Amino acid sequence: MPHRNPLLPAETTLPEAALFSVYDRTGVVELAHAVAAAGMPIYATGGTRAHLREHGIDALDVGELTGFPSLFDGRVKTLHPRVFGAILSDRENPAHRAEALAHGVPAISLVVVNLYPFEATVARDGATLEEAIEQIDIGGVALLRAAAKNFDHVCVLSDPSQYASYRENAGAVDRAKRRRLATRAFERTAEYDSSIARYLEAGLLASELPGSLALTIPLASPLRYGENPQSRAAFYLARADRLPEQLGGKALSYNNMLDLDATLRLLVREVPEAQRGVVRSAIVKHTVPCGVAERASAFDSVSATLAADPVSAYGGIIALDGTVDLATADALAEFFLEIVAAPAFDDDALARLRRKKNLRIIRYDRKLPERLAAELRVRSALGGVLAEDDDPEAEPEVWRVVSARQPTAGEWRDVRFAWDIVRHVKSNGIVVARDAITRGICAGQTNRVSAVRIACERAGDAAVGAACASDGFFPFADGLEAAVEAGCSAVIAPQGSIRDAEVTAAADRLGIALVFSSHRYFLH
Repeated sequence: MPHRNPLLPAETTLPEAALFSVYDRTGVVELAHAVAAAGMPIYATGGTRAHLREHGIDALDVGELTGFPSLFDGRVKTLHPRVFGAILSDRENPAHRAEALAHGVPAISLVVVNLYPFEATVARDGATLEEAIEQIDIGGVALLRAAAKNFDHVCVLSDPSQYASYRENAGAVDRAKRRRLATRAFERTAEYDSSIARYLEAGLLASELPGSLALTIPLASPLRYGENPQSRAAFYLARADRLPEQLGGKALSYNNMLDLDATLRLLVREVPEAQRGVVRSAIVKHTVPCGVAERASAFDSVSATLAADPVSAYGGIIALDGTVDLATADALAEFFLEIVAAPAFDDDALARLRRKKNLRIIRYDRKLPERLAAELRVRSALGGVLAEDDDPEAEPEVWRVVSARQPTAGEWRDVRFAWDIVRHVKSNGIVVARDAITRGICAGQTNRVSAVRIACERAGDAAVGAACASDGFFPFADGLEAAVEAGCSAVIAPQGSIRDAEVTAAADRLGIALVFSSHRYFLH
């Protein structure tokens, strides 16, 4: 005998009903009161039903529709033909209506579902694979997809932010709005599935890149414009991620975000022998570093960074990996800067910086620079997308001193420091550094010898005794000769030029130390 649902009368008119199944209960009580006040019965799954009944809403258990209790520790609750038939039936199709009446299937016209917090679970330190698997929602995703498919007859609310509009319109949602809500539901399930795939792929062989690249990332914030005022734009961010905390100043623009990203990456000590126990600070302008320094205190580091190229620092973005105290804040306040970013600010330092009303003050998590450096790098070209990361099976980087003269201890320190910075400079990139301070940086030139000359010109007298780092090999000896002419005493560059021997001979003739790396670091 077919199951007879008590909501179904003997006549041929199918009653309208709603289905609620939510993990995030924000706003759900107010929504359910509005639905119940409109005379629409509500089916709900266990935890959701208990919550609604606690707040005076007489919701029916979904088991009254399916004829089954919740099974297997809640893994199976809504996966039943009467639930999905109630959502997917075509109300205007006589055959569908007859089948619904014959099998006790109502017409669910409102589906309110949000998903288990998989993204938040896997973002938590120490989360296990078993915990992650239990937060993979099966029924919720299926309900959203079914309701979204049948948007002609069903309104699907997949996020609490959508409830207020539904209530304000007393449930009167036209077809165009139902289609938009259906689109958001499909976007949510796509985003959810891709986050699960990314998590599970992380446990596979590290040499594998994703089998498909899913860029289903939710809207984080609309922007006034993109890179230029004539462009409309919005910023998208994975649900498990959060923008760094803003403590003061104007809202971030996209260009601010781009420069902040570049600045934070400069704080990562990528050379294993890099000094520890010192504060690194960096200034970026248009994604190009214009000053980087390492010193024992935040004040000394910031002061050296600002002095490295004060002309270029004007209007730049500065970040440091130490605490901003009052003395450091006073030094920063002397300059016009767009952003000051640090993992911590003393209270009096924060008050000092907030006196500059337009200055954006950013507090970032100390782990953020490392996380940015480790993530998959994605760029678009020719309508497609490049995704890359550091190949764990690649040969390790090797340095060789190819000149007759060995670097001194001070030159080694500056060679390492300059090499650490040049990988963040647009190619052709050159960094001149002395005493762990960048003295001259040049980016984006179309020939390397010009890049060397410009970087050395910016360094001025500080090039004497400095290290020069090049992100690519020297195609001719003239680039190295230009560095030595300006006073540089040590040079590091990738190997691989057909004229490596000529470049090495020039280093020996000029009496400088030359180090070759097995890796290059082009940045386009």
